[in-house]
Amino acid sequence: MRITPVRTGIFQEGGSIAAFILEHIPSARAESIIVITSKIVALSQRRTAHASTEKEKDKIIRAESEYALKTPHAWLTIKDGDVMPSAGIDESNADGKIILLPTDSMNVASKLRATLCRAYRVKDLGILITDSRTLPLRAGTIGMALGYAGFLGIKDYRKKRDLCGRAFRVTRVDIADSLAAAAVCTMGEGGECQPLAIMTDTPVEFRARSHPDELRIPLHDDMYAPLFRRVFEQRRMKKSL
Repeated sequence: MRITPVRTGIFQEGGSIAAFILEHIPSARAESIIVITSKIVALSQRRTAHASTEKEKDKIIRAESEYALKTPHAWLTIKDGDVMPSAGIDESNADGKIILLPTDSMNVASKLRATLCRAYRVKDLGILITDSRTLPLRAGTIGMALGYAGFLGIKDYRKKRDLCGRAFRVTRVDIADSLAAAAVCTMGEGGECQPLAIMTDTPVEFRARSHPDELRIPLHDDMYAPLFRRVFEQRRMKKSL
């Protein structure tokens, strides 16, 4: 797999993502994946806000979240079915504003793919919109897929067999987030000014349609939910003693 980050100028709020991509990536071969950071998608949608105080910032976080819990470190929130700190709002490289998460990134990726397939005159093309996340009990950030189109986001090993002939029962590989992690690592998280990348020779199955919920797990079905409920219960008990 090859990842080529693309250095660009500053994306202007309200600008066209397709025009921005075509300016900096004038051609792409079939079975490539175009990677775009979520920040420029949000800027294209004018998903920005001003918050001069922590109280105003907290109000925005609560409004952007399906669930929000304030902790000593950050707001722990659920937004669009994902767990993230502070509803994904970002103050870095924002020129004094707060940048919110884009709206409906899967749909954005699908429409952008259709436009770029026509422009590049290719059939098999992937679009991957990335964001950064933290993982519980791990330092640092990692890339994840906020939206994607043109390929299967998950590889299912269930009912297949391992090297010893044992049937897999639950194993599935999160292709979309794995690609996002590799891309973000290459593109950088600071002042590199590389919000785009081209991925080639990727281990994906290209498809015209990507299912918007194939990576989602309902909260009541998540294997980690009992652990976190128990942690919060124990902390509440200690505080009451």
